[in-house]
Amino acid sequence: MEPTSSFNIRTLSRACNECQLQDLCLPLGLSRGDIERLDKIVNRRRPLQRGATLFRQGEAFQALYAVRSGSIKTYSSTNGGEEQIHAFLLPGELLGLDAIGGGLHPESAVALETTSVCELPFDRLQSLAHEVDGLQRQLLRIMSRELNSDEQFMRLLANRSAEERLASFLLNLASRFELRGYSAQAFNLSMSRSDIGNYLGLAVETVSRLFTRFQQDGLIAVERKAIRLLERERLSELCNLGVPVAPPKHYQG
Repeated sequence: MEPTSSFNIRTLSRACNECQLQDLCLPLGLSRGDIERLDKIVNRRRPLQRGATLFRQGEAFQALYAVRSGSIKTYSSTNGGEEQIHAFLLPGELLGLDAIGGGLHPESAVALETTSVCELPFDRLQSLAHEVDGLQRQLLRIMSRELNSDEQFMRLLANRSAEERLASFLLNLASRFELRGYSAQAFNLSMSRSDIGNYLGLAVETVSRLFTRFQQDGLIAVERKAIRLLERERLSELCNLGVPVAPPKHYQG
């Protein structure tokens, strides 16, 4: 099962009012007529192949993007060329909101696998938002959700041990897949161990060692990129949580 690689031509061409992700994306709470107006400005791009760049740090901001299938990582680069990964985005999650204020993308976005996105030109979206009250409210709601979810997850990871960080990360992904109708127990990790370590502030050797330990302890089963959470409650206990980590936007993305 590959829940993050569910691309097909019908997925690419499907209108907003037929999309299974509409309750996670912009159309939430809009009337059918307003969704049809929104659909007219959406550009459904050809799918990005693994490693392809959607936008680069420092590029002029022109559009928001909604992940339709696949997954994307966002990261910024230092002057020395070092990467800092900020997020992994899943279907139904939006990219580009952090570029609205400054007019430039503060981070780059790269496909982790074959990925399709919906492009929403911001000038046209802004004009439509002035005409459709529900869309304007939804944009503000999403921006608030983005800010709160990032802050909550980063606060959750602060001052946590390495094993608590990895367990929290896996539970967060499980909750987000579940929100999209996929299995919360079995899913694919489209990101590399190195990317996971970068995001969690851990050495790649530490991440690999923890995956091995979790598997030996019967918490997870791993076969290449496929992972199965065998003891979700024990992972929650490991994080000192009474329930699995709640799904922020991306926390996708």
